[in-house]
Amino acid sequence: MSRLHADALATLQGWVAPTTDQALLRDRYVCLLDARPDAMTRDCLPDHLTASTLVFNEGATRVLLTHHAKARRWFQFGGHPEPEDTTVAGAALREAVEESGLQRSDLSLDPVPIELDAHLVPFCAPGTAVHHFDVMFAATARAGARHAVSEESLDVAWWPIDDLPNPDLASRIAPALARLGHSPSS
Repeated sequence: MSRLHADALATLQGWVAPTTDQALLRDRYVCLLDARPDAMTRDCLPDHLTASTLVFNEGATRVLLTHHAKARRWFQFGGHPEPEDTTVAGAALREAVEESGLQRSDLSLDPVPIELDAHLVPFCAPGTAVHHFDVMFAATARAGARHAVSEESLDVAWWPIDDLPNPDLASRIAPALARLGHSPSS
């Protein structure tokens, strides 16, 4: 995973954070990567990096979400990098494909992160306070692409961007749409 580690470090060091809070979070991620060669693996405890993707329809009016089986909430697609991943954006895209049932050819991923989100994940390593240091990307699904429920999900469904089932996602929509060249009202 040394290529993935190097890519994550370069991606984050080169990322222009949109807010002071995001810049501070980016610095925490970089410190973790500097300190831990295994930061891209789930073996790095108590914290490690993950990658996720918000998937929009071509008109950017809907977002495809997964009803996560373990968390029992609606989220963007994402998870742990795998040994074959060589970039953090590639890990995010692979997770989106695996969890959405879409084909890789159905998705156009913007390779620049839209947001960083460090959050506690109680089911990742029971008995340990594990934090996922998530690097989130945005992608557009081609019209007519068919999604499917994966074994990690209870459901996968399109949601209007102004009527999301998880209020935590609402703040992520505008930055994602901006990266994709849309405004929330277009």
